[in-house]
Amino acid sequence: MSSVAPKILVTRRMPEAVNKKLKSHFTVSLNETDKLFTSSELRKALEEADGILCSVTEKFSRTILDLSKRKTQIISNFGVGLDHIDLNFAKSSNIVVTNTPDVLTDATADLTILLILSSTRKAYSWEKKLRSGLWSGFSPVEDLGVSLRGKTLGVIGMGRIGKAVARRAHQGFGMKVVYFNRSYIGSIDFPARPAQSIGHVIREADVISIHLPGDKSNHGLINKEKISLMRAHAHLINTSRGEVIDQEALVDALSSGRIAGAGLDVFQNEPHVPQSLTSLKNVTLLPHIGSATQEARDAMGFLAVDNLIAHFGQKQYPSRVV
Repeated sequence: MSSVAPKILVTRRMPEAVNKKLKSHFTVSLNETDKLFTSSELRKALEEADGILCSVTEKFSRTILDLSKRKTQIISNFGVGLDHIDLNFAKSSNIVVTNTPDVLTDATADLTILLILSSTRKAYSWEKKLRSGLWSGFSPVEDLGVSLRGKTLGVIGMGRIGKAVARRAHQGFGMKVVYFNRSYIGSIDFPARPAQSIGHVIREADVISIHLPGDKSNHGLINKEKISLMRAHAHLINTSRGEVIDQEALVDALSSGRIAGAGLDVFQNEPHVPQSLTSLKNVTLLPHIGSATQEARDAMGFLAVDNLIAHFGQKQYPSRVV
């Protein structure tokens, strides 16, 4: 890097260890209030900063990026998903885009297992009953959940996180695994059977876990037709992107009892979650916290900073996308 440290603007409040690393390499503008940037503030940032460290909450559309006085050379994303950045325009405009894969795999996989257990054991319904003072004591037959042992987990998207979830489900709970992935994934170190299509997975599985990237080609992929293929006792889990599922169709299936339950960490139009979802007792809802461990968030931040260091130091990027 040059003797004059590049200016990096950080759009969200970051872990203190990440801030410390940033400050040791760059001139840094932090967002200590954690207030979301407006469109005009993002445009101004692009005109003033050499690089931006952002998160999924900032939408870098073509309208935002297409600036005659843009100074920013690199957008280092804190997270894996990049559907909030117009990658095609970034590429055509020579804007480098990086992300933070691998380091959040275990945290997200662990949370997926939490949602699977919560949905199949009706944890939210029971906790609500307890907190509301409606629990009358032990019952041998009331509102029973189901065991995972011997059941089939269907994984849609057998990437890093999908594999980690499937491995936990098989090794920890004795579940059988069937999966669909668009491309060949190579060898797997546990028993898992590929399916010909998403529909085949959905028809067969007792629990379906979604691990698809949030790009536009996947928006609404799990639609009313596919949800209708689910078994009546099946549960749908999503820790990928909310837009992947037709949320209205899922609400209809849950509210009608067409399917047994769901566990969701992501939603359409976050942070808005419709009352039609929050009012249901057969769904566990979490506020996009798949990677929300101290260890994962520190590692994500360090990797985002390493990408910035590589860019301005003219070194190989740890995880460049564009």
